[in-house]
Amino acid sequence: MGSRPCKRPTGFLKEVYLPEHNGLFTKEPEDTASAFVPFTGHVTGHVRDTLCVQEERVVGNDNTVRYKGLALQIAANRHRHHFVKAKVRVHDYPDGELAIFHGPRCIGRYQSDGLPIKQEMSKQKAA
Repeated sequence: MGSRPCKRPTGFLKEVYLPEHNGLFTKEPEDTASAFVPFTGHVTGHVRDTLCVQEERVVGNDNTVRYKGLALQIAANRHRHHFVKAKVRVHDYPDGELAIFHGPRCIGRYQSDGLPIKQEMSKQKAA
């Protein structure tokens, strides 16, 4: 009763199934160049922003973002005088540092207690 175990299941897979399966679905690439892009080593940039907690927020009428009981004040910059009612992303890094992004642009960096990090300090840290 029931099914009997196959004596050579890996033999069937290797010798019959895989060649048949690959024959049906294998396609020669249009471009023979590798699709892999080498890692550039900029760990402080994209990888750091990818490996952090990211939460969307809406900037309040006082140009602040509320996050974990903190009020993160966004300073005016050359691109916009204020971000009231704009959707932004808060990045919470493993070291406790916070950052606010409007689209791809970082519009503020903060210590874990919510105090702004001076622009000169963040440039030195990135170097």
